[in-house]
Amino acid sequence: MIDFSQTPEQLEIIEAVREFGRKQLEPAEIAVDRISDPDAAFRSPEYRDAMAAAFEMGLHKMGIAEQYGGLGLGPTTTGPVWEEVARYGCGFAASLMASSVVPALIAFIAQHNTRLIERYVEPFCADTTGTWLTAWGSSEPMVGSDGKNYDDLSVHHRTTAAKTEGGYVLNGAKSAFVSNGGLAKALVVFACVERDKGLRGSGMFVTDAFAEGVQQGKAEDRIGLRALNQATLSFDDVFVPEDQMIFPPSDAYPMLHHAIVTVGNLGTGYMAVGLMRAAYEEALEYAKERVQWGKPIIKHQLVAKKLFEIQAAIETCRTLLWKGSWHSANNFPGDFRTSLTAKIVSTNLAVKHTAEMVQVLGGYGITRDYKLEKYMRDASLLTIMDGTNDTLMMEVMSEV
Repeated sequence: MIDFSQTPEQLEIIEAVREFGRKQLEPAEIAVDRISDPDAAFRSPEYRDAMAAAFEMGLHKMGIAEQYGGLGLGPTTTGPVWEEVARYGCGFAASLMASSVVPALIAFIAQHNTRLIERYVEPFCADTTGTWLTAWGSSEPMVGSDGKNYDDLSVHHRTTAAKTEGGYVLNGAKSAFVSNGGLAKALVVFACVERDKGLRGSGMFVTDAFAEGVQQGKAEDRIGLRALNQATLSFDDVFVPEDQMIFPPSDAYPMLHHAIVTVGNLGTGYMAVGLMRAAYEEALEYAKERVQWGKPIIKHQLVAKKLFEIQAAIETCRTLLWKGSWHSANNFPGDFRTSLTAKIVSTNLAVKHTAEMVQVLGGYGITRDYKLEKYMRDASLLTIMDGTNDTLMMEVMSEV
């Protein structure tokens, strides 16, 4: 009934990504992390070259169907691959996951709209330059966690979409945490069409990031995941053709939002496992070589306990995530509670154990001579990504 084996094809893909991660992604991730000006970081050759190489490998289009030029890989393959990418470049992993949001949603929701397929999906899949990033804007300065408050009709997106001849006009702004927001070529925007229906009155729109009236903000200067561009988006009388509203206001809005959260939280969980692996492997190597009190510190019980606990966390979280991927493969988008639980547990443990691995190195752990201080900083963002863990816990228990 339960099978944890991976196919030869899956193992081959993972090994190829591991080699790419070691040689190119990890050095680029470290270099970008250390550039103090975030906007300069995303213009750097390290960032551009690594992203182009990732696109060349097809990491941006793994889950998109082959008929559109994607790789057509299922969740039980893409999940372990994301773990591998995050092991060597967690910020790049986050950016690559978010990069496909526009083509993925079009291919899923508006697959019969050939104009949008030809305009957004096929060029994205064909890109090998790493510049065809996309983004989605839902959260706003005044609508953060409230974005899941479907039943309070006073809660609605402040970004509005007013009907006009031939389409809609967007006005408003999205929060500073739109992943790829400052670099994206295309956007999915949630906007209020029918205010009296609350969030169920929202529509989902596709627009070009360079359309007249769209403003992409400066990159946020964060403590972690610095290879992930996040920025504000603002809209000033942005015209969107009618057929680019790919999901109209509907009582099905919560179901759509749950589907996005179900898929997104699994990805964040895999990132947490990749990050824990990175921290564990560096601390383990150090503990075998560092001698104190006459023996390698791994022979001291308290150090061994820290290393045991993180490797146990990696195995436990990976198993839970694989279960979530199995659900997704067998009944897309998957099981909402399993995905959220996997993300919450994995990211909480990543925060705990990356900090513990810093302790294994003592003073060296907080220097940039080692990478552990970066892993600890990166982990702190994962508990917030795709919904704060506190609010996600409330959602899980509301489903009981």
